[in-house]
Amino acid sequence: MQDAGRPDLGDFLRRRRAMMSPSGGSAGPRASRRRVPGLRRQELAELASVSVEYYTRLEQGRAPRPSRDVLAALARSFDLDDAERGHLFRLAGELPPEPAEPSRTVRPGLLRLMAHLDPVIPVTVHDGRLDVVAANPSAVELFGPLTEPGPYGRNIVHRTFTSPALTDSLDEAGTQQLLRVAAAELRGALTRYPDDPYLRGLLEDLLGRSPAFQQRWDSGEVGVWRSAFKRVRHPSRGWLDLDTEMLHDPERDHWFMLYTERTTGP
Repeated sequence: MQDAGRPDLGDFLRRRRAMMSPSGGSAGPRASRRRVPGLRRQELAELASVSVEYYTRLEQGRAPRPSRDVLAALARSFDLDDAERGHLFRLAGELPPEPAEPSRTVRPGLLRLMAHLDPVIPVTVHDGRLDVVAANPSAVELFGPLTEPGPYGRNIVHRTFTSPALTDSLDEAGTQQLLRVAAAELRGALTRYPDDPYLRGLLEDLLGRSPAFQQRWDSGEVGVWRSAFKRVRHPSRGWLDLDTEMLHDPERDHWFMLYTERTTGP
C-alpha cells in the first residue's frame, strides 16, 4: 500500500478548487473577501463530506492514497465530466469507474467517417451490450438487415444463437468462431455492467432457449477479439476473404468493426 501522497493529484485539486463558484459549480475563478480564488478548503471539504484536515493533506500531497468513495465524492463536488473524473482517478492510482451503461448515440464525426468509407469498407458499430447501433450501406449489403423485431433484435449475441441470419453468411469455421466469440463477449459485457437488467434478461432468455448457447456459456470463456479473418458470402459477389479490425471508443463504449477485403496481389 502506498503511504506517500501524490503531488500531481494535489495540484489538480488546487486548480479545480480555484475554478469553483460559491455554489459548487465550475464558473471560472472568483475572489473571496480574502482574495483567494475559488472556494476555501473548508467549503470544498464540506461539499465532499471529508474533514478539512484530510482534504488539506490531499492538496499538499501528504495524505495516503484516497479511497474510491472519496474520489467519487470529490468528482461530484468539482462537477467533473467523464474525462476529468477519469483523470482524477488515474492521478490517485485508481482505475476510472466504468460508465453505468453504453451511450445510445454514435459520435457524429465517426458517422461521417463511416459514410466516407462506404462503399470500399463495410463498417458496423455495436455498443458494450453487443447491440448494433449503426452500419454503413456496404455492411447492410454484405450481411442483410442487422436488426430484427423483438426486445433483443439489435443484439449480436442473441441473433447469433436464435436466428440464422448472421451464421448463414459465414463458412463453417466462421460460424464456429462467431458462436465462441459471441458467448465470450457477452460474459465480458456482464462483467462490465453486472447489474444491467437488459443484459441479465438477455442471458436468461438465451439460457432458456438455446442449448448451443448453454454449452458455450458453460465453457466460461471470456475475451475480446480485436482482429480476425472471416470468409463471408456476399449476396451478389459470392465468397469474400475479409480481415476484420475492431476499434474502441471508450468514452461511449462503442466498437467499430471494419471489414477489409483481402487481395491476392497483381
